Amino acid sequence: MGRTVPSYRLASDREKRKWKVFREQLDKSERKVFDEMMDISRLYNVPGVGSCKPVLLHSILMSIIFEHYKRINEIRGKAQKAQKGDQITN
Repeated sequence: MGRTVPSYRLASDREKRKWKVFREQLDKSERKVFDEMMDISRLYNVPGVGSCKPVLLHSILMSIIFEHYKRINEIRGKAQKAQKGDQITN
C-alpha cells in the first residue's frame, strides 16, 4: 500500500519550488533572505505533519510566523533587560 498523503518534507520542498518565479523577481540580495525564510518551515516539520492542513502553505506560513514571533520576543526581552540595566546605573 502506498501513502495517501505525501511526505510533509517533500511536499514542503515542492511548495517552495512553486514560489520560484516570485523568488526570481526579487533583488539578488533579497533571494537569500527569502530562502532563509522558507527554510524556517523545516524547523517545524513535526508540527506541520501533525496539523494535516489541506493547504500546505498554511503550515509553512505558520512556521515562519511562529519563528519570527519567538525571535521578536527574545529581542524584546533583551531590550527590557538592557533598559532595566540602564535605569539601575542612572
